[in-house]
Amino acid sequence: MDESTAAQWLHLLNTPGLGPVRTRALLDHYSDINEVFQEQRFPEQLNIPTAAAHNLRQATNDQIKQELDWLQKPSNHLLTWHDPLYPPQLRLIADPPMVLFVKGDLNSLLLPQLAVVGSRNATRSGLNNAKAFSAELSRKGLVITSGLAAGIDAAAHQGALDSGGLTIAVMGTGINTIYPKGNQSLAKTIIQQGAVVSELPFNMPPHAGNFPRRNRIIAGLSLGTLVVEAARKSGTAITARLSMECNRPVMAIPGSIHNPMARGCHQLIRQGASLVESAQDILEELQPHIHMLSDQLSNHLKEIDQQSIEKPAPEPHMELSDTQQLIFQQIDYHPVSFDDIVKHTELSSAVIASDLLIMELSGLIEKLPGATYQRT
Repeated sequence: MDESTAAQWLHLLNTPGLGPVRTRALLDHYSDINEVFQEQRFPEQLNIPTAAAHNLRQATNDQIKQELDWLQKPSNHLLTWHDPLYPPQLRLIADPPMVLFVKGDLNSLLLPQLAVVGSRNATRSGLNNAKAFSAELSRKGLVITSGLAAGIDAAAHQGALDSGGLTIAVMGTGINTIYPKGNQSLAKTIIQQGAVVSELPFNMPPHAGNFPRRNRIIAGLSLGTLVVEAARKSGTAITARLSMECNRPVMAIPGSIHNPMARGCHQLIRQGASLVESAQDILEELQPHIHMLSDQLSNHLKEIDQQSIEKPAPEPHMELSDTQQLIFQQIDYHPVSFDDIVKHTELSSAVIASDLLIMELSGLIEKLPGATYQRT
């Protein structure tokens, strides 16, 4: 995305009185974002406030200099609704974000994700479960997605990191405002092994109303949601409900009847969530959805202009990273399974999954049914 287009998206995001509903109406009405800024008078049915229209016409890049400077730094991205790399599973929710600030590995948003969520006031047992389940599922190739909150969220992120896996933190603040402050170090590590994501204006401080909206992105990015511990009425319950509304599985770990933090899980199970006791239970629940995402992504890739993707050159021995070269050496013109690649390279599942995606985007390999790969 060039700086001019990025600036236009940032102005839409920052214009007072516009908001997500009117922004979506503008983008639905005009085929090109440039037309929004060339328009002198918006149609009445769009209901654009006079002040917002004035601000759009008078917008200057001096107003968004901090954001534009941020975008010049490595690993900082502005992912928009029109971007070919916008996650296809996120497009399917009722109210997908029009803009996402992403700091870290953009490719990680396209990989199969599991939301792991729960109480900020978790018990020691709950924290241990979140960490252990996330570590094991990361080793199986899933990206762990959560909300960077204290408690279960932080334990889930840490479990994925400890296993060498990828994890995504969706924030309820601006990308430049890490909250809670105690998780700043955790966020920095996540950027190296996944991504930190926000749809909110750059410096937005924490506001209670933003966290439920954040939860819809967690649910939307993920193939399913695992609830570790939760009270009956909580933000975790919102994430679970949103996942159900997207027809994606909700799973819950049962607990002691004497533990108030287990009551939310028990209530979800009564409402139809799957009771899970092991990582294998979760993998079996997600398997059809993983295949569906793979098919969606494969079809999506066919429509992408390959010139818009940063990718290795066709000569793999010249441009691939060390891990990509190692993986590429295991792939022949006959199908080879993901498990065999793990076995012969001894790399983590998360590294392999990410590198395979990059090589697939580059056209070096092709993904086949049954999680097998071959050279093109």
